[in-house]
Amino acid sequence: MFSINKTEYRQQVVALMRPFLLPLCCGVALLSLTLGLALFYIEQQFSYFACILAVLGGITFIVLLSLVTKQSVGQEKSTGLGRFLSPKRWKKLTIVFCIITTSIGFIGISHYLANNANIRWDVTQNQQHTLSTNTIEYVSKLTTEVQLTAFHVGVPPKYLQDIFKEYERVSAGVIKTEIIDPIEQIAYAAKFGNAINADERKVIVQSGANRKDVDFTLKALSEEALTNAIASVSRAPRTVYFLTGHGEYSSLNQEYVGLSKFRQLLADNNIHSKTLMLGISQSIPEDCDVLVIAGPKNQLSENEEILITDYLAKGGDALFLIEHTLVTTPDKPLSAAQLQLNPSLNSILNQWGLHVQSDIVVDFTNHIGGDVGSPATKNYQRHKALTEGLDYTFYVRPRSIRVLPQRRANIKHAIIASTASTENSWAETNRTLDIQFDPKTDTAGPVPFSYVVIEEKNPADPQDNKSSDTRLIVFTDADFLTNVYINQYSNAQMGLNLVNWLAELDYKTFVSAKEVKVERLDLTSKQKRQVIVILFLLPFFFVIAGFVVWLRAKR
Repeated sequence: MFSINKTEYRQQVVALMRPFLLPLCCGVALLSLTLGLALFYIEQQFSYFACILAVLGGITFIVLLSLVTKQSVGQEKSTGLGRFLSPKRWKKLTIVFCIITTSIGFIGISHYLANNANIRWDVTQNQQHTLSTNTIEYVSKLTTEVQLTAFHVGVPPKYLQDIFKEYERVSAGVIKTEIIDPIEQIAYAAKFGNAINADERKVIVQSGANRKDVDFTLKALSEEALTNAIASVSRAPRTVYFLTGHGEYSSLNQEYVGLSKFRQLLADNNIHSKTLMLGISQSIPEDCDVLVIAGPKNQLSENEEILITDYLAKGGDALFLIEHTLVTTPDKPLSAAQLQLNPSLNSILNQWGLHVQSDIVVDFTNHIGGDVGSPATKNYQRHKALTEGLDYTFYVRPRSIRVLPQRRANIKHAIIASTASTENSWAETNRTLDIQFDPKTDTAGPVPFSYVVIEEKNPADPQDNKSSDTRLIVFTDADFLTNVYINQYSNAQMGLNLVNWLAELDYKTFVSAKEVKVERLDLTSKQKRQVIVILFLLPFFFVIAGFVVWLRAKR
């Protein structure tokens, strides 16, 4: 029977382990060095344990590496210069050089990207750490420096720090941010002229002499509020005048039929609102950027129409919101006075190539509340400043609009919104609510009920005394902007877009921003470094170890 003594067994084991002993010890030493450096990176200081691991690992690795080198040199001497110059030898050296170069390159590129690249991923449900397109477009074009100073007692929430960093990043440093504790920095906080309140949380937005405070004591700071504040202080305000004296919808009325919410949205976007009664002033003020005529119930006087026409002819901009024609039942005919209510203002609009019809737009496919006379639509013409990104908007008893064939050649028209249905929508001319399509008198869908008009200033014409292009928008409904309907669907965004374009602003409006939900895992800086070590550094070590094993196997 075959047998082997213990001495021979040990010798065989040692013989088998000898080729792997030095690489294994080198690997353990390298791992010790890596762990020591990783602990230093995490803790940001050398502990005794980290020092021992790093020093022992580094020294051991250098010693073992020298032994491996001597062994290789000895083999080269024993085998001669031919073995050293062999293609196989140089192939291995090339592979080792590539591994080292790749490793150094990986570490260098990773470090550069981590500190300089703006590559980021927002994996939250509502993308709450990513600024909206509107905000990015506006903030990225800022040229005036803006300072954001947040007052927050104690440790500030992580979302606040994140949103401030985003504004700085997107603005390329034009926006400066800081978060201060007004209790700890009471002298600095006092410079802002506010009484110190431990429960108060606010952001002070400043640009030059302009300032606006945004309070977020009761709810998280929203992107909408912050961007509106930045827009408010970084550019000159616009002024909108609401015509009064003819039964118009009032911008001061806080009831259902008022426009107070619309007025507030304009104010949030740095657009000031005033009222105008032409019978008293006898002129349209010079600071009027946009004239809003919101659903007059009575006819304007001839002199008032002349004043508005002259204002438009000189480059003024206006928003016409024409209200619906009255309807009745066959047993209750309309009186002469009722027929004059809700005028079309065609005496003005005809000069700009538009004619408002005395009908009612109905849509049996898309409508609100079971009322076929309140069409809802997403059928917008492509106009980036007015309709891009809008959801449904709906209108109450709108009228159709017809483009006149006879108009000035330099006047341009474009539909804003119309009904979407071809077969199930039309302009109903029967004002006794006998809703049935009549091809002889009714207009088949899609039916337009809003138009944009522009007449460009001709700089080459010395007789053109216009101060700027004339911009005109006509909607045959004012109800969609009233307090009861403005927050439905995209009605508010549509209204703001209209005024924004008419005022010739260079940024979009900001409403309906994402709600900030503070439901997240906040990591400390130490924990972040731990994640980096676990996800990147240690896997990188094992990749290198795998290459070493592969090279040993190729021998």
